[in-house]
Amino acid sequence: FQDLFGVSMVVPLMSLHIKSLGASHTVAGIIGSLYGIMQLFSSTFVGCWSDLVGRRYSLLACILLSALGYFLLGTSTTVLLFAISRVPVGIFKHTLSISKALLSDLVSERERPLVMGRFNAASGVGFILGPVVGGYLAELEGGFYRTSFICASIFLLNAGLVWMLPWSEENIGNREHQQGHKRPGSFSAKADNDLHLKSGSNGAVARDSLFQSPWIQVTTVLKRIKEIACSNLWDIFLVRLLMSVAILLYYSNFSLALEERFGVKPLFAGYLLSYSSALGVLAGCLLGPITRLYQHNTYRILLHSSTFTCSLIFLYASALSIWMVILSSTFLAFSTTIGRTCIIDLELTIGGNEASGTLLGVGQSVTSVGRIIAPLLSGIAQEFSPCGPPSLGVGLALVAILIMNVNKQKYCSHGNVKFKNE
Repeated sequence: FQDLFGVSMVVPLMSLHIKSLGASHTVAGIIGSLYGIMQLFSSTFVGCWSDLVGRRYSLLACILLSALGYFLLGTSTTVLLFAISRVPVGIFKHTLSISKALLSDLVSERERPLVMGRFNAASGVGFILGPVVGGYLAELEGGFYRTSFICASIFLLNAGLVWMLPWSEENIGNREHQQGHKRPGSFSAKADNDLHLKSGSNGAVARDSLFQSPWIQVTTVLKRIKEIACSNLWDIFLVRLLMSVAILLYYSNFSLALEERFGVKPLFAGYLLSYSSALGVLAGCLLGPITRLYQHNTYRILLHSSTFTCSLIFLYASALSIWMVILSSTFLAFSTTIGRTCIIDLELTIGGNEASGTLLGVGQSVTSVGRIIAPLLSGIAQEFSPCGPPSLGVGLALVAILIMNVNKQKYCSHGNVKFKNE
């Protein structure tokens, strides 16, 4: 909550600040793109590094270096300083991914969707409240600089909380080791590509790895990333990419499309997006009852939520009135939140908790690729119609659903192994 609260205070104000420093729209766009590219390439490395040295040290490093980035942002009086301040944040702002990996280490597979849902709900609340507080602070003299320093202070507070937590990494490692013996078939890639990585969360391994030479750490990280790349998890990551792009296409020209199609002002579109965000938080809290209703079958939940998402995007693309848009936005907030949580759970179930940091890092990189592709596809589709981007999103979502149906046996076999052993 504090992480997203701090970041969402600053991010909406950044475009105004860089413009006040004299940067052109092109320069601002280049700096924003460089941040996205750094996130794309660093997320997999940082996630794998957290498997190697342990969650505590990697999480502390990422929080402190992100705090440094926001502190530098609070001192940026030139465009160059602004660009430099984005470097540590672009490389190390993976605190949420490592936190999710830590949660997957601490809870059983049956509890994981529920815990991840609550985690996403807490993040969502922070993201809803942050812009309001940031907007208020921006009205004050030197508001952006104050907001950046407050954000850096929040990260330092988070670092203190992580340091004070009662860590028992040896127990985490032992639990993972026991789960690995209990679920001999849960890691499908082992037989194919020897992807069943040993846990980096074990306390002794983490401490030894922490003091290895940087070259050895980099070599180990690259080896693990290669094993992930050669695994049979490509279909899960492809589903994640397609659904991410489909949802991004839905939101890409949302305000402009509503204005062109229904004459609705951008203010109403902003209220509608805030309303959807609030419903997304509620959806995160409802994951427990939903998983029990589906008897903890993550594959079925993901398939049904993706199908529902596809139908709602189609409803929006073909909407004849603003009420149909409101209806689609209402239910889309639920289906996308549930689908996002389930795809992460499916990655960890099939890929194995032992490499959770690496898997979550790769998944984050896949989502970053979607953020790069979506604006380009949206721009091309908008040349034909305001409904072009969501219509293209419907097609991509249908491909994702087809891939899930083709690989149904693979997912179901893992679900059967998982619940028999539990």
